[in-house]
Amino acid sequence: MSRDPTHEWPVLESTAEYETGWYTGGYDRVRQPDGSEKQYYWADLPDAVVVVARTGDELVLVDQYRPTIRQQCLELPAGIVEDGESYTTAGARELREETGFEPSGVSLLESFDCATGVLRHRRGIVFAEGLTPTDQELDDNEFLSVTTVPIDDALDVARREPANDATIEGVLLAQAEGLI
Repeated sequence: MSRDPTHEWPVLESTAEYETGWYTGGYDRVRQPDGSEKQYYWADLPDAVVVVARTGDELVLVDQYRPTIRQQCLELPAGIVEDGESYTTAGARELREETGFEPSGVSLLESFDCATGVLRHRRGIVFAEGLTPTDQELDDNEFLSVTTVPIDDALDVARREPANDATIEGVLLAQAEGLI
């Protein structure tokens, strides 16, 4: 059977089954290219930003417990992009709030869709530099500590269990751009 990549997959029904405050979950019933129908489940999440923040020869990380996987994680600072914010504005804000560092420069390395088989979610990876210490402004659900690791060790640290996609992606993108 030949596949036509331009074939439309008509949505016959779109149903949001639940709302959590963090995301909406539901399904689309679509007509596939062969004429059959199938339900594709999805979770719709707000855009997020991940911050690769360099201070001298070190990378800034946060150490926090992740109840979802029930483990303590060492990861790049990250958070939700608020309405009207760009990835760079959100990245500077999240960095300041979580780590107490104010960047003098923030640039977007990449933005992309995540886990496209199940999520409606975009992520931006930003690079922050020229960090000046300021006060942390943690949200009421953030219990974290700030640490730094030598840039030369950043990928090895990012790959340690429990490794996460956002930290590995951020480190690899910054390395590919020659920023760390």
